[in-house]
Amino acid sequence: MNLWFSEYHAPDVRHSLRVTRHLYSSKSDYQQIDIFDTPEFGKVLALDGDVMLTERDEFIYNEMITHIPMSVHPNVQDILVIGAGDGGVVKELTRYESVKRIDLVEMDPQVIEACRTYLPENACKLDDSRVHIYFDNALRFIRRSTDEYDLIIVDSNDPFGPSEGYFTREFYGICYNALRSDGIMVNQQGSPFYKHDAEAMQRSHKRIVNTFPISRVYQAHIPTYAAGYWLFGFASKKYHPINDFDAERWKSLHLSTKYYTTKLHIGSFYLPAYLEKMLMEVEA
Repeated sequence: MNLWFSEYHAPDVRHSLRVTRHLYSSKSDYQQIDIFDTPEFGKVLALDGDVMLTERDEFIYNEMITHIPMSVHPNVQDILVIGAGDGGVVKELTRYESVKRIDLVEMDPQVIEACRTYLPENACKLDDSRVHIYFDNALRFIRRSTDEYDLIIVDSNDPFGPSEGYFTREFYGICYNALRSDGIMVNQQGSPFYKHDAEAMQRSHKRIVNTFPISRVYQAHIPTYAAGYWLFGFASKKYHPINDFDAERWKSLHLSTKYYTTKLHIGSFYLPAYLEKMLMEVEA
């Protein structure tokens, strides 16, 4: 059998993976969910035809979206995670003993069910006693919160379709209100390489800049994501991601990582010239 899965990164560009087994396929109330087994990247989770994670490179995304804010804020106890139904972000967060509560808001129960069955290495900490799972619309859920969280991680799909509402000025304002006075919000910002994605990234960044007093973009290289180049947004009421970064404090936790390091933390905020120009265009 010669079966391939292809994801379009742009109208004229697609990324293909050879598939050995199609492990799971279901149409939920929200999206098409597929899990494949591949020779090079292991198991792959795709939603509506877009790769969300692979066993081979998921550690890059999950480490960079969690350890960056966790190493800047000195006392994260209460966390809200939006999306991330596969459990990878939660798994990284539960490694911190200081964390007391993780509220996970996932709109699609079938994503969590599928990942518990087929991606147990990712979903293994969803049953941690500190984790509380809510199947709800994140906008509706977070509107009920004020001054409640130290950290909000927005691990949503790309800003199209069901997740489009998580990239609006209204949503970022609601997140701002839900954070405590020194709270941090981190979100995935997509890839800046292809035109359609770059424009969406600029819109999102502009809205965050207009909402938070401190807003920076940082980067990671993830092979299966568009152009292999991915961005995250760091938005904060108080802490600067470099000036308030305490490398020695984080090292004292003795957390083993495969991608994140304290040197990479600083380097990830140094962006290429074309990207700096794109950000400056919407920051003015």
